[in-house]
Amino acid sequence: MNKDKVEEALDRWTEKIYPSKKEFIKALKLGKRLSFYIGIDPTGPDMHLGHSTNYLLMRELQKTGHKIILLVGDFTARIGDPSERDQARRPLTEKEIRANMKTYKEQAGKILDFNDPKNPVELKFNSTWLSKLTLKDTIKLMAHTTFQQLIKREMFQKRLKEGRELHMHEIIYPLLQGYDSVAMEVDAEIGGTDQTFNMLVGRDLVKAYLKKEKFVLTTPLLVNPRTGKKLMSKSEGTYIALNDPPNDMYGKVMALPDETIIPCFELCTKISLQLIKQFEKSIEEKKLNLMDLKKKLAWEIVKMYHGEKAADKAQEEFERIFQKREIPEDVKELRIKNDELRIIDLLIETKLVKSRSEAKRLIGQGAVEIDQSTIRNQQSAIEIKDGMIIKVGKKRFVKVKSV
Repeated sequence: MNKDKVEEALDRWTEKIYPSKKEFIKALKLGKRLSFYIGIDPTGPDMHLGHSTNYLLMRELQKTGHKIILLVGDFTARIGDPSERDQARRPLTEKEIRANMKTYKEQAGKILDFNDPKNPVELKFNSTWLSKLTLKDTIKLMAHTTFQQLIKREMFQKRLKEGRELHMHEIIYPLLQGYDSVAMEVDAEIGGTDQTFNMLVGRDLVKAYLKKEKFVLTTPLLVNPRTGKKLMSKSEGTYIALNDPPNDMYGKVMALPDETIIPCFELCTKISLQLIKQFEKSIEEKKLNLMDLKKKLAWEIVKMYHGEKAADKAQEEFERIFQKREIPEDVKELRIKNDELRIIDLLIETKLVKSRSEAKRLIGQGAVEIDQSTIRNQQSAIEIKDGMIIKVGKKRFVKVKSV
């Protein structure tokens, strides 16, 4: 096995290793095939770039022969993970969970290999064992920790100090997630730093039930280095999905703040660290155009998920629309019967906005153009012309066909 490649991946894509990196490297060098897993909380249908760090690390481990398990928390999603939450999550229904996880294998498969003839990634669901736990089993599970240990979580302490409710099902959530490690008898778990508490509970349970060590590899969260805020958030709807179409993915990367370019290169691409260091030095010395560098980042990310041809086309489309201010090649066409419409009615008719209030807001912001002329008057009467181009914001276009 090429341990050097794995150690390089660990340096790049891990924040901390429990009990220690030294002990983990020692275990790797014994040559034993280890089993790793990562859990997916099916709270939404999309995986995003923030998850890619985990998959890039796991892919390197898979290539060196280690067993990789992708675990969907279809049972624990019915409870709701309290991690990083100031209030209880709404439990999901089985129907919602099935809909959310429908394309998980396809999305993760853009990095991981589920079809490797010698070492395919396994897809598992924790309802397989958690739904079979009896009351006796659950009580035994709860006996392996204390109330004080579970409520020492920072978000729980914050809620208690603020007088917010703390539900019992939230307190036992880490035990159920931790039991996944026991049920699968894994050697290691990989997850973001926001999952450290839950993963360490699982480590304690593996020691108690299986009498062996479980390594915990935490991966860094993708954050804005200036603000410290997460770049990808499913709860806030601000993320770049792994299954976004190429043009959307490219455009979303280009919309990221400039200070996030280097962290995204490091955590979300396979570009060598040596080259990334050169990029960073060139930025400091002001020898590199940030727009050009961000375009390279966007191209690399689209290439990873859609291939080189799609990346080239997405870049050409971006340059045509946003740099040369031309319209997209595949602009949507819509027939309108009226000879004239008020601008707000026109935006509603073309479905470029969801409401009249949104239309008014966008007009006020100067974000509405007709044939490259900005419309600023909410009462403007627009003559409907064949071939007229309506643009809202940077990405929404409609070509009007008169009847």
